[in-house]
Amino acid sequence: MKRAFIIVALLIAVVLCAAGGYIYSKQPTRQGQVELRNLTGSVTVRYDERGVPHIRAGNEADLYRALGYVHAQDRLFQMEAMRRLARGELAEVLGPKLLDTDKLFRSLRIRERAASYVAGLDKQSPAWKGLQAYLDGINQYQDTHAAPIEFDVLGIPKRPFTAEDSISVAGYMAYSFAAAFRTEPLLTYVRDQLGTDYLNVFDLDWQPKGVLAGGHSKPTLALGAEDWKDLTALARVSEQALIDNGLPQFEGSNAWVIAGSRSQSGKPLLAGDPHIRFSVPSVWYEAQLSAPGFDLYGHHQALVPFAFLGHNLDFGWSLTMFQNDDLDLIAEKVNPNNPNQVWYRGQWTDMLVSEQQINVKGQTPVTITLRQSPHGPIVNDALGTAAGKTPIAMWWAFLETPNPILDGFYQLNRADTLAKARAAAAKVQAPGLNLVYANAKGDIAWWASALLPKRPAGVKPGFILDGSTPEADKDGYYPFSANPQEENPARGYIVSANFQPVSPTGMEIPGYYNLADRGQQLDRQLSNKSVKWTNEASQKLQLDTATAYGPRLLAPLLTVLRQVVSDPAQLKLVEQLAQWQGDYPLGSVSATVFNQFLYDLAVAAMRDELGNDFFETLLSTRVIDSALPRLAANADSPWWDNRNTPDKETRADVVRTAWAASMEHLKLTLGDDVAGWQWGAAHTLTHGHPLGQQKPLDRIFNVGPFAAPGSHEVPNNLSAKIGPAPWPVTYGPSTRRLVDFADPAHGLTINPVGQSGVPFDSHYDDQAEAFVEGIYVQAHFSEEEVMANTRSTLKLMPARAGQ
Repeated sequence: MKRAFIIVALLIAVVLCAAGGYIYSKQPTRQGQVELRNLTGSVTVRYDERGVPHIRAGNEADLYRALGYVHAQDRLFQMEAMRRLARGELAEVLGPKLLDTDKLFRSLRIRERAASYVAGLDKQSPAWKGLQAYLDGINQYQDTHAAPIEFDVLGIPKRPFTAEDSISVAGYMAYSFAAAFRTEPLLTYVRDQLGTDYLNVFDLDWQPKGVLAGGHSKPTLALGAEDWKDLTALARVSEQALIDNGLPQFEGSNAWVIAGSRSQSGKPLLAGDPHIRFSVPSVWYEAQLSAPGFDLYGHHQALVPFAFLGHNLDFGWSLTMFQNDDLDLIAEKVNPNNPNQVWYRGQWTDMLVSEQQINVKGQTPVTITLRQSPHGPIVNDALGTAAGKTPIAMWWAFLETPNPILDGFYQLNRADTLAKARAAAAKVQAPGLNLVYANAKGDIAWWASALLPKRPAGVKPGFILDGSTPEADKDGYYPFSANPQEENPARGYIVSANFQPVSPTGMEIPGYYNLADRGQQLDRQLSNKSVKWTNEASQKLQLDTATAYGPRLLAPLLTVLRQVVSDPAQLKLVEQLAQWQGDYPLGSVSATVFNQFLYDLAVAAMRDELGNDFFETLLSTRVIDSALPRLAANADSPWWDNRNTPDKETRADVVRTAWAASMEHLKLTLGDDVAGWQWGAAHTLTHGHPLGQQKPLDRIFNVGPFAAPGSHEVPNNLSAKIGPAPWPVTYGPSTRRLVDFADPAHGLTINPVGQSGVPFDSHYDDQAEAFVEGIYVQAHFSEEEVMANTRSTLKLMPARAGQ
């Protein structure tokens, strides 16, 4: 027996040693010396206490080659997953469940656009040379190291990363901004199947003076039942493609700049927190890059060498999403005698037809047929072609504009003057971005960066357009000077929070803008002239959990609630809602009650008209946010009547039904004791990894859950989809950054999870708790502080001759 125990113990020890050795072989190397081909001199990489690399090189090519190498050892699987998603190649490693996602991304033609884009680049430009050096660094790391754990689990073969992959990832970013796939079918259905009385609730009219300062198209389409079924399916596939893969999706953002005249230090302040779907690893990779004449602390996206967010001693910038509508869905009129011809500018025109194969793990490859009309790719072919269905084409700025975004961000990384930053902003054409900028000289500015198309007068691109008419045509583009923008405004600050902007020309700019409440909350505080702003004050603003949205939605319903609620304990909850300030701290019960009631109100009022599929689509759009307060305020809205009953329901009937459903669900989910209905118990953040979608792998790869303050469309925008409790947070601040240009070497930042994407690495999740608690850390910049906070040093050396 004793010998048996010894043998078992030895076997366990061997297994543990083998497992430990396997995990160790996958870890990043942050100490020692490594030889790299194509380096012209040595490069020093010093890692700080968070695992952020501070890279010092003798020239730009060596700098970007080193960045590629260190980025890959921390994030290689993220790079692989991102390029596969963008290029429609996930089913090859994840199996048939990802086939619909691959079909969708193949139909978007990102692969083809990436190839034509790269073919047209100036191969002698600094941006191209920087990209090539960066990709060389990635590929050298991949060629000389063990594959990541995820590669082993999924059977992913190694293959070189290319410039086409980098542009494809930019295409994915542009697509993740595009709300048209979900919103345009929904709004067109409401307009054509329900009528304009139902459409009014969505508040689609342009506000000429903007949202901080204070007619619909006639149905022309003949879409049938199968077409609506297709469009709902397309909307659902589009949403699920972004949700199910544990990869970043761009959602919204806050950013502001404050002039020196309004700051305590006398220099501009920069604040930014782009809102992106949470994932493991998070979207941004922090790195300080230093070479003669260049020094930048930046936040980098996978497969892109140039920082999308950054600062140095002279200037800095942040980004928010413009939310302009740069994607039109177009219903084509098909020749009844030839299903591959559409009516275009007065004649039948052939569609281009091609076939592609999608490799599927464990199955034979699947062949898909892709068609393209003169307006763009036929996107509902992703669902399969069938006779009698209306082809839906897609016009998308990413496919149609020159979009020198690579050069734009290369220049932005060096934009130490207002003029340089403006010129760089003009080169970012798709996706549309708000670029918020400040420099140590005292300038503050904002440019809405996009190449805006000229659509025919009166066209409302929020609906599916009729391809047989001129309404789908584009007559060139507006000049960059017509884009919304400000430089050094007299009020001394600029705020950008995804609300509807105003052009200097006064023209309408169609888009899927967020509610004004978040921007108005920020603007109210920034406009207080008695405040001299500091980074600490900006910190409080970034972590603010309140807006006026909840109270303004509840205001017209409080009288109704007092009439339809009779239970004394529940009436007490109603009165607490009447006093609620619209804030979301962890201990709030009113926040929990409001969010559950919001969902049940939407269900009771709107699901009967839309059906389950379109109702679920509605919950994933931004238009639901504007619809619910307008619905609550209008006692005569047709939405109140339930089409499935013989009686005509009133607002009071629906409010009674919704409140009762909320109380029942909260008791079932959180218990009978109302004191346990606290926001932190129902609203939690888990950072999901692509492999963490499956149990029990979630315990290894996911990070969380954490009780999370904040909510949808408050400054601390830790957002969950409208739905029943509990609410898993899906997106929020992808970093929080604060820079005072009186002391830019001591900027503040935080990563939502950790710098590394390598499981079991010490930097995999070491910032997760600090992030959710609202803690900031210092971004080390000066040589002295980098040296003082160095935890390990990696030397990259030129490979010896013959190697």
